[in-house]
Amino acid sequence: MARRTFFSFHYQNDIWRTNVVRNSHIVEGTAAAGFHDASLWEEAKKKGDSAIWKMIDAAIQGTSVTVVLIGEKTANRKYVRYEIEQSIAKKNGLLGIHIHNIRDSAGLTATKGAVPAALKEAGAPVYDWDRDKFGGWVEAAAKMAGR
Repeated sequence: MARRTFFSFHYQNDIWRTNVVRNSHIVEGTAAAGFHDASLWEEAKKKGDSAIWKMIDAAIQGTSVTVVLIGEKTANRKYVRYEIEQSIAKKNGLLGIHIHNIRDSAGLTATKGAVPAALKEAGAPVYDWDRDKFGGWVEAAAKMAGR
């Protein structure tokens, strides 16, 4: 069963790797963290945090699972923490995926990033990216959340 999935990640650093995951066509994905393209992200940033919170809230609506894509600098991002907190409040299934082994546009991998504290606090499972297992992980997270 395809799940409508919200992807939480560090936009500036991990958009390439995120698109590899989103374009795997294993789950139904909303726009990356609610931002359909860079121009929407930039416009929201100009308006301040409240505009970004609003975009995040709208993007999480209608999803049943939140996947936190963990890159080198994801752990301390305030927007990622907010996305995790909102996903928990909305009773979404929750899991983390390390994306350091996905090659970027230059063909390079990255250093494995720390797991965000909010994800640890939630007791969510965390995996290294594996396209063949991803769908099963998403489905398991949805079931654990009763979705």
